[in-house]
Amino acid sequence: MSGLCGWLGAALAGEQAGITLSTMAATLGGQANSSVVGPEHGLAVAASHASLHQEGTLLAVVAGNSRWLNDEFRLVAQQTSPAAALVAAYRKRGADCLREIHGSFSLAVVDTATRTALVAVDRMGTQRLCFAPSANGLVFGTHCDTVLKHPAITRSIDPQGIFNYLYAHMVPAPGTIYQGVEKLLPAQYALLRDGKLTRGFYWEAEWEDGESADFTHKAEEFQGLLDQCVREALDERPAGAFLSGGTDSSTVSGMLTLVSGKPAETFSIGFDAKGYDEIEYARIAARQFGTHPHEYYVTPDDVVRAIPLIARAYDEPFGNASAVPTYYCALKAKEAGIDVMLAGDGGDEIFGGNTRYAKQKVFELYGRVPRLLRKSLIEPLLTHLPGVESFAPTRKAKSYVQQALIPLPDRLESYNYLHRDPFDTIFTPAFLSSIDIGQPATIQRDVYFRTQAQSPINRMLHLDWKQTLADSDLTKVRRMCEIAGVEARYPLLDERMVAFAAKLPPSYKVRGYKLRWFFKEALKDFLPQAILTKSKQGFGLPFGLWMQTHPALFELAHDNLRAFRTRGYVRDDYMDRLITAHQTEHASYYGVMIWVIMMLEQWLQFHVDQST
Repeated sequence: MSGLCGWLGAALAGEQAGITLSTMAATLGGQANSSVVGPEHGLAVAASHASLHQEGTLLAVVAGNSRWLNDEFRLVAQQTSPAAALVAAYRKRGADCLREIHGSFSLAVVDTATRTALVAVDRMGTQRLCFAPSANGLVFGTHCDTVLKHPAITRSIDPQGIFNYLYAHMVPAPGTIYQGVEKLLPAQYALLRDGKLTRGFYWEAEWEDGESADFTHKAEEFQGLLDQCVREALDERPAGAFLSGGTDSSTVSGMLTLVSGKPAETFSIGFDAKGYDEIEYARIAARQFGTHPHEYYVTPDDVVRAIPLIARAYDEPFGNASAVPTYYCALKAKEAGIDVMLAGDGGDEIFGGNTRYAKQKVFELYGRVPRLLRKSLIEPLLTHLPGVESFAPTRKAKSYVQQALIPLPDRLESYNYLHRDPFDTIFTPAFLSSIDIGQPATIQRDVYFRTQAQSPINRMLHLDWKQTLADSDLTKVRRMCEIAGVEARYPLLDERMVAFAAKLPPSYKVRGYKLRWFFKEALKDFLPQAILTKSKQGFGLPFGLWMQTHPALFELAHDNLRAFRTRGYVRDDYMDRLITAHQTEHASYYGVMIWVIMMLEQWLQFHVDQST
């Protein structure tokens, strides 16, 4: 665990400032590597890749693996520290200095003379930073828990955060589970100046919405970039790679072997459950590239042991069940002497690999039907024609039109579990009266439309950079690797790779209904054919199935569901329906929401009940 913390303007008397800074830094995993404190400010870092620098009234901290393209600032970073380079850049450029720093980072700059504070995270949100306005300034830190250790910030659970978690299975930025505490989005900054806090974005991808591109030239450029990004993700420490058997992890694992000149140490997880185990594909990749494979089969007992550990590890409730296999995979890597793990996250979200991208193209076709035909014939017939629901073709046509009429990005949530039932049959009246049920959709719309891209494919990718990657997958991998004792790095999310992918035509990402066409064509002689043609599966956990057959897992889940009933968020009859449906209908499907609720209850017990 590592990161940074600090504040500006929240005055603390006497020794309290030093004690507060030490307490905040302790949430980062131990004593601060470097710190500075004054009556109205404090800054600290606790990380192997972190630095702090002070010049007069200017103080800066940088955590992560940052780099500078500007010769002047790069020289300062090399000769002194990344934080010193940040001070130099800030003196010359002010807040525009953020355009000069690259790589994976979180940072803060404090000017005690002008009472100005600037905090930011990298372009893809691989690093994390939380902040909270105080009465007289700004408090910030890598984790919510860090910020809450400052006496100026009150620990209070936000009902909206509870709802957003149950809706999205994590708490999407900019909100958090706590009232008054926010998270930065990818490429976002917060600036406190003249007593006013503003938020903005210092970078946006340059998208290509046209269709012209030279495939051969682009493929050669991509192959060279892939080599460069994997090569530069390595340092002197022992490195390995996650290998699930999917396209991305196989690509990274194969390239790691190629650039290192020796068999890559690869780590794979299996499940003894039909429909979940992809380890044979991992073996295919390992044989193709000649890696040194390590395998581990996660068991239901492993899940029972991991549940409380995961709930404690996250500073907010986190409901992505694939955190379990990610943790055990990282743990096995650490036991094998690995310090850095290369992850394949991001390939689907920058090259167009998620099934929903092709599916939404089908719905977008309806908009090309002449409006007169849609409004005067198709929709009236499917709405009023007797017997429409009785015949499969007309029933499917009606469902198609109903979904097509929902604009993007709202249509992406058509299958959200919470939309199966009216909200007033799920949540208690008291809870509903305290929240905005439309907030998750508002957050999505803001990101979807906050880009100059016009193509729906590119806009969906932009949304996934924030919600699928930064909010969920990167949070999952980063934190599970931290508690296992290894560092996660993401070669496919190197900003040079992201910029390259953004400039590819949309048809290079989804060609017809073929996902990530360019990526697979460019690597067809590199990746095994079986992996190129396999259907997308993911890194799921067979929790719903195992809960039916494993007594300890069943008991743990039901104990948590019973405890959650008493909190007043969800109606008792809804909980009864959920449990019955899991037992009698589709264990895997209904098991997802049981997992989400169970992890929320576990999190509340540790982070709220035990802290009061």
